[in-house]
Amino acid sequence: MKFNYGKIFLLGLGFFGISVIWGVYNAFVPIFLAEKFNLAPAMIGFFMTLDNIAALFIQPPVGAWSDRLRTPIGRRLPFVLVGAPIGAVVFGLIPLAAALPLFVACTSTLILSMALWRTPVVALMPDITPSRYRSQANGIINFMGGVGAIFSFLGGSALYRLNPAFPFWMGSALVVLAGVLVLAFIREPKEYATDEKQPGMIESLKEVLQDRERSAIRIFLAIFFWFLGFTAIEAFFTLYAKNHLGLNEADGARLLGHLSLIFVLAALAAGYIGGKAGRRVTILSGIAVIGVIVLTIFFLPPAVLTTVVTKLPVLGTVPVISLLLMAAGAGWAFININSLPMVVELTSAARFGTYTGLYYLFSTLSAIVGPNVNGWAVQLSSGNYNVIMLLAPFFMVIAFTLMFGVKRGEATKNV
Repeated sequence: MKFNYGKIFLLGLGFFGISVIWGVYNAFVPIFLAEKFNLAPAMIGFFMTLDNIAALFIQPPVGAWSDRLRTPIGRRLPFVLVGAPIGAVVFGLIPLAAALPLFVACTSTLILSMALWRTPVVALMPDITPSRYRSQANGIINFMGGVGAIFSFLGGSALYRLNPAFPFWMGSALVVLAGVLVLAFIREPKEYATDEKQPGMIESLKEVLQDRERSAIRIFLAIFFWFLGFTAIEAFFTLYAKNHLGLNEADGARLLGHLSLIFVLAALAAGYIGGKAGRRVTILSGIAVIGVIVLTIFFLPPAVLTTVVTKLPVLGTVPVISLLLMAAGAGWAFININSLPMVVELTSAARFGTYTGLYYLFSTLSAIVGPNVNGWAVQLSSGNYNVIMLLAPFFMVIAFTLMFGVKRGEATKNV
């Protein structure tokens, strides 16, 4: 098996489509919930976890299912063929829903359809990539995902000013385009390891828990805690920007776009560094960067954070908080690019989908817990949205500690 940059960039288009959808969703759905349906912060936090609750039960078994599936177009691509178009249609209907039950119906269908194809399309990366190049390949895929996030935050911010529905329609169009290109140009390997017993998701999780060496469970718990800190901030950031910094929701989304831009630029470097210096060391560096940056944001007053440093093409005005978020984006790249390659290194090629599913099991579980923890923290602190910047570093410290005990997951040089 050879490393093909072209195939990896094309595969990244699938992740591009996923990132567009969730970037727009995370930036603007909380605004709809607060202003259109008048939900309290704790209820918004709960609503923003519904997608993750569904994904928790769908993505892991779908990953295991894709390991066993055999069709003329492969074991992963059929999920893209079904999930992408359904998700695109209902996503475009979300801003048109005037009643909360209809809004919930649209978001629920979106959640189910996106959960159906995320794990299989990500599991394609180790399927078509040699072990020693998986950090680099994941860097390329996340580069494409970051481009999708930029489309969602920066493009979505500009479109939102014209019409709140426009960012959602942009997302629908882009995810259809991404799905079509992946289906048209990606060809899966024709041979799979069929002589190996394929345990279910529960059996695989038991294996992880019973592993005496403990590297697997340490990685999965670290994933849980670093996502707990990061995704909870992302879910509430537009409300944080509006209520703590005094910015409008469109500017809050634009600030997230700045973070995503640096994530894109750092993704390729993070994959290269992880391949050369080691995945574990690179992840530890990223955790430390994010912890320090977010704690700095907590202590700096809004007047300092919103002080404009410069103005740049595309980015627009760049306040102090943008610079801090950009540094956090680089740290997040160091973590995100190297974590999935470590996880799939713990198993065989026949079970990449299963372990990718376990990766999403722990990251999704944290995405369920995080917004709820932050929603209640904001509510108990009388609407102080800055409190989310205090909780995140605590979770990063736990993740950092767990990664110290990890002994496996580095690249296999001869594969």
